[in-house]
Amino acid sequence: MTKPDHIDLRFGLFVLVPLALAVAWMAITPRWWRTLAGPGGISVHRVVRSRGWAWHDVYDLRVEPHPAQRSADAQSLTYLYDTDGRRFLLPHVDDWQLPDLRAEIDELRAVAAVHRGMAWEPRPGVEARIRRRAGHRKAHERAFIGVVLAFFAGLTYLLWEVAVGDGPHPFLLLLCAPLAAYALLLPCFRLLASRAPAHT
Repeated sequence: MTKPDHIDLRFGLFVLVPLALAVAWMAITPRWWRTLAGPGGISVHRVVRSRGWAWHDVYDLRVEPHPAQRSADAQSLTYLYDTDGRRFLLPHVDDWQLPDLRAEIDELRAVAAVHRGMAWEPRPGVEARIRRRAGHRKAHERAFIGVVLAFFAGLTYLLWEVAVGDGPHPFLLLLCAPLAAYALLLPCFRLLASRAPAHT
């Protein structure tokens, strides 16, 4: 009669505890995020670390729609692109915090131009790196969707094993299978992204 308790304990350790910690982390940590801009540059402060850029290391500041929203009135976010084409989210610099977000960013760019010592102009090499990195991000996002699907498929099968009284395999179904899905899908999606035509 101890087997169901043993199953419940393992189920909680492999599923409920990580999910509860992830939800708590996502709900609490954004409250401490902030973005600061000054004459020397711009910095992003998070819970565990901070990062800053001098203005001459900033390639561009761009307002882009939230990736999870596709409608015309979707929330807009602001990203910093460095001179290597890497993208960084600026916390709380969005149209929830700033009603006229694009005007605020245009004003920030105008003020920053005084300290940059260079114009805000496109550079073909940096733009190519931005497109390449965007393809890699999309590949990671799609592979992560595969991980989520594999996890819930494994969870469904685990519940079926528990229901029929078979020996459950939570480590294999809830960890190994999703990791294997990620390892298989990521190279495929990266290959597809590299073959996609570049959009200008």
